[in-house]
Amino acid sequence: MTTLKPETIHTDRLTLLPLTVEHADEMAGVLSDPGLHTFIGGAPDTAEALRARYRRWVAGSPDPAEAWCNWVIELRDTAALTGTVQATVTADDRGACAEIAWVVGTPWQRRGIATEAVRGLVAWLRKPLEPPVHTVVAHIHPDHLASAAVAAAAALTPTDRWHDDEVRWQLDIG
Repeated sequence: MTTLKPETIHTDRLTLLPLTVEHADEMAGVLSDPGLHTFIGGAPDTAEALRARYRRWVAGSPDPAEAWCNWVIELRDTAALTGTVQATVTADDRGACAEIAWVVGTPWQRRGIATEAVRGLVAWLRKPLEPPVHTVVAHIHPDHLASAAVAAAAALTPTDRWHDDEVRWQLDIG
């Protein structure tokens, strides 16, 4: 069982704020570029669809062995939301494994925001949590070089394992 809840995370330029339903309207604009779906498929959600999704995420996983931790990325100097990071933390016999993902809106890309946010998330996952996280993984499309660079900057390394046509990247914490 895991009762892990997202906490506010501060980095040099960013604040990772635990996601709320109220973030949906602004995030609909942040995530409105269809190009963000090149590697994951689908299309941008409307604010209404995001509100419904965020309600489910905030309510939490129905599986008591799994915690959904979701944040919006706020660029502090402008107070603008720029993207999201998330960790799905699953309890196991060794502690927990966290599967992470991220997306940064097109206007804020190429500024190091994703790298800084993911490093902040991984640092938070390294803290003494209950249960303790022993492994961090991300699944990245082999052609998504920007996401591969973000994962590498956060100390994840590619493995020879695949999931849904994506490479499993992994960091063993201990």
